[in-house]
Amino acid sequence: MSGFLSLHGIRKEFNGVVAVDTFDLDVEPGEFVSFLGPSGCGKTTTLRMVAGFEQPTAGTIRLAGKDVTYAKANERNIGMVFQSYALFPNMTVAENIAFGLRVRKEEGSARSDRVSELLDLIHLPDKAKSYPNELSGGQQQRVALARALAIRPQLLLLDEPLSALDAKIRDDLRAEIRRIQRQLNITTIYVTHDQEEALALSDRVVVMSKGRMEQVGEPFEIYNNPATGFVASFVGQLNRLPVTVEDPALGRIRMGRNELRTTSMIEAPTGAGVSLMMRPEEITLDDAEENVLEGIVETVTFLGSIVRVQVGVEGSKVIADLFNERLLELPEAGDSTRISFPPHACWVMA
Repeated sequence: MSGFLSLHGIRKEFNGVVAVDTFDLDVEPGEFVSFLGPSGCGKTTTLRMVAGFEQPTAGTIRLAGKDVTYAKANERNIGMVFQSYALFPNMTVAENIAFGLRVRKEEGSARSDRVSELLDLIHLPDKAKSYPNELSGGQQQRVALARALAIRPQLLLLDEPLSALDAKIRDDLRAEIRRIQRQLNITTIYVTHDQEEALALSDRVVVMSKGRMEQVGEPFEIYNNPATGFVASFVGQLNRLPVTVEDPALGRIRMGRNELRTTSMIEAPTGAGVSLMMRPEEITLDDAEENVLEGIVETVTFLGSIVRVQVGVEGSKVIADLFNERLLELPEAGDSTRISFPPHACWVMA
């Protein structure tokens, strides 16, 4: 069944170069969906087609049951927030927020009420008469968000809106965006190359690479059950070790003289070379009963809430993320150590 926003068979070419290929997605009312991927993967191009700034080479876009594939941007009831705040410097905060309402010729009193409502929503009721250059970057982006919401859009689009902000402001504004989206229950598409943003904000994540959809799913699913090697390596830290299949039915593999076990059947024949992948947080420095490897500590990096230990094992490197606590005994570079990981933490790909 089609969603509130439906993209079917979307393809976009620029001078014969395919930027987006075979993009199919249905977004439900009130859903928050992020397009996640590296630069040049097609995520912003897809967003621009939804907004009406670009027209697809093939495929259809439907919004609230209406075909808007070739409709102009101003014919779609869509609000958009850009990476650059794009506020009018000669207008006050209130005037910036009211701009779309004035264009739509909304009456003065209704317009004023709407602006006041949005200033309260973004927690800046005292900044109505301020100018953009008197605001911090985070405050300016809140105003840009309020301006996009002023016209009561059916759909909200955000194109890397936090990338120009420093880390602390970015975290705070991220929480604000999610709060506002949930409060208004507005269908939202968010473009980002930041995996943490996508995982923290989204109901679903679309991971893209080279113009194609690699995987679509809830953040927990994307992180813990990646469908492709690209998703596994792009979303989160990843250990990838070269191993040989020993018993595909029983999920047994070998790395050097060490036999290791997974909990899933391996789709490769005995003797095949494959990759064993594990997340760093599921590796411990101890001597468990299963999946133990010996190695030499190469580096120890303190990252606040975690301590990242890199261990050389059989010619490969393994990263273990240890949860920091005051009594943690840290190894030192050059120490011999053993690492272990449970069978359920492993997955194998060709």
